[in-house]
Amino acid sequence: MVERKFSEPTDEIVQLEPVEVRRYIAFTRWNHWFTAICFIVLMLSGFAFFHPSLYGLTALFGGGQMTRWLHPFVGIALTVSFLGMFVQLVHLNIIRREDLVWTRNIKDVITGHEERLPELGKYNFGQKTVFWGMFWLILALLITGVMMWYQYFPHLVSIETRRIAILVHAVSAVLIVLVFILHIFAALWTRGTLRAMTRGTVTGGWSWRHHRKWLRELARRQRTKPAE
Repeated sequence: MVERKFSEPTDEIVQLEPVEVRRYIAFTRWNHWFTAICFIVLMLSGFAFFHPSLYGLTALFGGGQMTRWLHPFVGIALTVSFLGMFVQLVHLNIIRREDLVWTRNIKDVITGHEERLPELGKYNFGQKTVFWGMFWLILALLITGVMMWYQYFPHLVSIETRRIAILVHAVSAVLIVLVFILHIFAALWTRGTLRAMTRGTVTGGWSWRHHRKWLRELARRQRTKPAE
């Protein structure tokens, strides 16, 4: 039987009184924040082209011509950056049976009765949904963006196909902004979550309440770790 892992090798209980758990190393946090900055730049510059009333946002980037040049290159930077996070975290974002039970009883999460739910690994179903939503939408934006990038790929697709790509690109952009808003809301609503991406650690109480299986694995790992 293959043993399932619900944590990364770098996750560790780093302090016992009070309990403090390392959730993200510095590289993962910097990777996350760089991706977030790229996303915000893309969102604002994309809004500028989405509707004439928002064209004034181009002033943030030095005018319309500079914004038009910057947008696709930042898109490539975001794709590469997100790929770095994807490689690190994809194995922890596989949908499992307990995630479906957690979802069916989401009211217990909202009302603060998570003790009634199955124990979870490092991520819950909501976090996994954001992860996979970002992945597929970034992929759609990348593919359609290249099809629209007339400066470098003028003959890649036909005019009719390019028009379809523009529509898919716009719809995907709206959807990924909604996923981004959901991600921010969840991080602020679940108290103690944000510090994981600022300090790199969370409290033992937070870990026990929200990701008990993950915490149990870390405790078991450290009990079996040979003494130095």
